[in-house]
Amino acid sequence: MEQALSAPVRDERSRVEAPIDTFVATRNVAVDSYRGLVMILMMAEVLQLPRVAQAHSGNWFWAFLGYNQTHVEWAGCSLHDTIQPSFSFLVGVALPYSIASRMRKGETFRKLFAHALWRSLILICLGIFLRSINRPQTYFTFEDTLTQIGLGYPFLFLLGFRSPKWQWGAFTVILFVYWLAWALYPLPGPGFDWKSVGVSATWPHNFTGFAAHWNKNSNLGNAFDQWFLNLFPRENPFVYNNGGYLTLSFIPTLGTMILGLIAGRWFRNCAPVIPLKRFCIAGAMGIAAGLLLHFTGVCPVVKRIWTPSWTLFSGGICFLFLAAFSWIIEVKKHRKWAFPLVVVGTNSIAAYLIAHLFEEFTFSSFHTHLGDRPFMVFGPGLYPLMLGAATLLTYWLMLYWMFRRKIFLKI
Repeated sequence: MEQALSAPVRDERSRVEAPIDTFVATRNVAVDSYRGLVMILMMAEVLQLPRVAQAHSGNWFWAFLGYNQTHVEWAGCSLHDTIQPSFSFLVGVALPYSIASRMRKGETFRKLFAHALWRSLILICLGIFLRSINRPQTYFTFEDTLTQIGLGYPFLFLLGFRSPKWQWGAFTVILFVYWLAWALYPLPGPGFDWKSVGVSATWPHNFTGFAAHWNKNSNLGNAFDQWFLNLFPRENPFVYNNGGYLTLSFIPTLGTMILGLIAGRWFRNCAPVIPLKRFCIAGAMGIAAGLLLHFTGVCPVVKRIWTPSWTLFSGGICFLFLAAFSWIIEVKKHRKWAFPLVVVGTNSIAAYLIAHLFEEFTFSSFHTHLGDRPFMVFGPGLYPLMLGAATLLTYWLMLYWMFRRKIFLKI
């Protein structure tokens, strides 16, 4: 998960006087900044922008911000929908550096692969642990970001030792076979009970025609989960996921990580030149291919079930994000502004845990010690935003404290 280029900053003074420059020789600051943006977007859920938008009904500005801090109901994309693919993509970007760093230290393939398996297991267990918070028993689920990455990581690691032809070939086969399996899965009959899988028969986001193979909770992935997830102890038998999320999404998510792996290899092979043209071309082609599949009805762009077209579309967005950060930071040398992002991006696991474990504690602490009045300064409509901003700042200060003391959580 972490960039393997890390090296401790030499001393306290250098970190204060030149917080970014000290990383230039040993880390890819553009990648750290991109990862930092992704983690901040995730942590920024505490701003509760959809709630603010509801309080300012009819205001386009708040409506725009609220929309982009929520997942679209089915087909389409918001800024919030780019968080998980970006996180997965960056895992792939980091892998070539990680492998090279460990091999320089003399580690064998066997040891490296054992570590990859261990990392995979930790990610899966950590994802299940976080999903089980405030539940009466362990909640076995495999659709969240960490478990999805963990399930695909060993395969990604093995591909890290193969040639680009192997990587592109694996990417193509994974997406095509996955698409074909869904396309061949029979559609529900005319008397299908949609309510039994938590979907209204008149739900406006249901597809018709061939694209109906990718409708919510009536697809191959949900049929798999009705078997697989019920192998584990549960409070109630699994029938469907309310959001439509699936265990099998780890397969096309692996495709997203492979795109990141390819981008990371381009970075290393082209160094010190930044392959901006390749990133931009790959980005444009990914977005175009995803949209073409969507609008022709061959495969809709749906993040919640990570369709192959979503892998292409979101992968294209990730390439463009990477190109933008690389151009600004590595080509134009505008680095100092990125320091707040680097603080978060160099400690992504810690940021992920803070966002999932400290929200209620931070909210309740502000309420206990400060009350509501400081956060009502702009009226009740902006109360959630003000409280969330204070919480987000608290998160960042925690990560800054860790940054200054060289505390970086790694798996």
